[in-house]
Amino acid sequence: MTQQTTTLSKTEEKFAQELFNAYASKKPLKETDWKDQVTDATTAYKVQERLTELKNEQVGGYKVSLTSAETQKMFDSDSPLYGAQVTSHFLKAPTVVSLQELMEPLVEVELEFRAKEDLSASDSLEDLMNKTTVAGGLEVPDSRFKDWFPTLSKYMVMSDAAVGGLVVYGQEHDTNEVFSTVEEVAEVKCELHHDSRKVKDGVSSEVLGNPLKSLHWLVEKLESQGKKFKADQMVSSGTFVLPPKLTAGKWDVSFSHGLGTVELKVTK
Repeated sequence: MTQQTTTLSKTEEKFAQELFNAYASKKPLKETDWKDQVTDATTAYKVQERLTELKNEQVGGYKVSLTSAETQKMFDSDSPLYGAQVTSHFLKAPTVVSLQELMEPLVEVELEFRAKEDLSASDSLEDLMNKTTVAGGLEVPDSRFKDWFPTLSKYMVMSDAAVGGLVVYGQEHDTNEVFSTVEEVAEVKCELHHDSRKVKDGVSSEVLGNPLKSLHWLVEKLESQGKKFKADQMVSSGTFVLPPKLTAGKWDVSFSHGLGTVELKVTK
């Protein structure tokens, strides 16, 4: 197992610093200033790792992006990608967030899995069911780049922690108590509402065919980089729906399979 190298070139270090400055100041970068500096996944993940270090906060988990054929096509990718997320950006629902704290946020519907013990690439999907809790969630992707969706290049997305913003999660349950088979995890239905008006509906099979496959992909990817998905870390596993823009008002999503409703109030 090879530990990912963290030796950055001067340009890569500068890019990581600029991403962190944008994260801290809420002043976005222009993709054209950086696009040619990061042209492969290895470099992009190195920049992301440095950005995560600069945040100087524990990694609470991850988000997996590009988990549908539609989003992979948009970002010219043939596989998912991940972003490390700091602990303070995982919020228990119901909660309130202000648009002032964000830059250009969207809203996604996801299943959130939390590891009850360290996870391993050798775990089967059934093992992952037995080793996790599950909750419904609203994820708020956000980017340090101006006018980012849906045109930001995938290496910029990777560098920017998979355009991580906030993860709002509902009531957690043991995954193997909610679902009796792996296949059932692909059958969760959702309805997303904004101020009581239905915005979208979707199904969990949109996430790589089954959100447990997304979790497995992440665990395997981390291991290939010398990292571990650790006990108590959470993953936002991929969106059921193409994300609308997050606007002020009350957002809520209801899930089937007894996963309940997740509420997020957004202020200006």
